[in-house]
Amino acid sequence: MKLTRKLVLARAKASDLDSVKKLNCWGCNLTDISIFTEMPNIEVLTLSANQICSLEHVSQCQSLTELYLRRNCIQSLSELSHLRHLAQLRVLWLAENPCCGSDPVKYRMTVLRNLPSLHKLDNQVVTEEELAQALEEGEVIGNPPAPVPISANGLTEADTENDPQNYSMEETNKIREQLGMKLLPRDKFPSLSSPQTSGKKSHVLEAVLLLLKELNSEELQLVQKTAESRQRALHRHSSPPERSDVIQLCD
Repeated sequence: MKLTRKLVLARAKASDLDSVKKLNCWGCNLTDISIFTEMPNIEVLTLSANQICSLEHVSQCQSLTELYLRRNCIQSLSELSHLRHLAQLRVLWLAENPCCGSDPVKYRMTVLRNLPSLHKLDNQVVTEEELAQALEEGEVIGNPPAPVPISANGLTEADTENDPQNYSMEETNKIREQLGMKLLPRDKFPSLSSPQTSGKKSHVLEAVLLLLKELNSEELQLVQKTAESRQRALHRHSSPPERSDVIQLCD
């Protein structure tokens, strides 16, 4: 669910985003919080019990002092890199996220190593001793991993590379080019409903079947004769030798 301007104003009982200082969106099933790029004056933000994966859009909330993110879907502590430049941030509640891992001490030391200005972490006061310990035991985090590139057809690069329809398109246009025919765009390649076999041969078969739709009667007859000739050749190649041939070879 996307956090919209309308929802923010309704919850904050405000008339514009700039005037919103506190916002509570606990348990709203939020996944998209990009609206915060338009809210530089927010000071206290409660986003616990949602489906948030990234803190990228919080990085522009320069007035933020308290951030509550318990029970979300933040996978990596590298997301904390988006909070490093929030000079006013003093309270962070990040517990019960996947990024917390199985070692609570290592988790706490790493957070404090990267956000040393915190006064309270996960509802526990940060001590001077902890900050000193974090300098020795905490890990310096890098930037979060870049998002997987998405192609124009909505697939990742890996999906596009392995997309059977993409292979069919390439094979079909290769044949059309050899025949001096105009190449077809991707949207002219409907997915085939017939069961697919695995491997490159299935893509060639799909390409041929798609190409048949473009041929006229005379061209189809030529394809039929060529296919029959090919079938006879394959049959001869796979057939066992005649008995007379075997006897002759033995002699």
